[in-house]
Amino acid sequence: MKYLILVKHSSPSVVEDKPAREWNLSDEGRARAQILTEKLKPYQPEVIISSIEPKAVQTAEIVAHFFGLQMQEYENLHEHDRSKTAYLARDAFEVMIQNFFDRPDELVFGNETANRSHQRFRDAIDSVLNQHKNQTVLIVAHGTVISLFVSRLTGISDFSLWKELGLPSFVVVDLHSMALITRENIV
Repeated sequence: MKYLILVKHSSPSVVEDKPAREWNLSDEGRARAQILTEKLKPYQPEVIISSIEPKAVQTAEIVAHFFGLQMQEYENLHEHDRSKTAYLARDAFEVMIQNFFDRPDELVFGNETANRSHQRFRDAIDSVLNQHKNQTVLIVAHGTVISLFVSRLTGISDFSLWKELGLPSFVVVDLHSMALITRENIV
């Protein structure tokens, strides 16, 4: 069986005066990424792809090293574009994310609507899968776009999944049926 494995990057070092898209993994994030590799063993990824954001690239590098594979960065797998949005405390951030999911056609947070983020991310995934037919592909990306993709594939709540996904976490989709096989948080 071949899979699409979507990994939410490990925990970053938060730097409040820098956009989240520039954050690197924390020491704890590196340790958690090592634990993640063990959890991924049953799925035997054959291709490791990462968003271009440092925290995703660094997570993917740890996973690729463990599996003895080369990691590739790929455009348009990045998080919902919030590059010009100031840092928000957790509660305020969660309210904005809920608005983002609840009003997918409206620009309510950041620089992309939920629908635009989903379309960009889905197109990138389709492109990756077309280039790697009949292979188990692991993509390290971000919680909001993973939640949008999985929600629209399976019908589960995007906001609930977003809240559930830890740093790191992963979901596995059967490439034949496009059915969700599992989702798992690390730690």
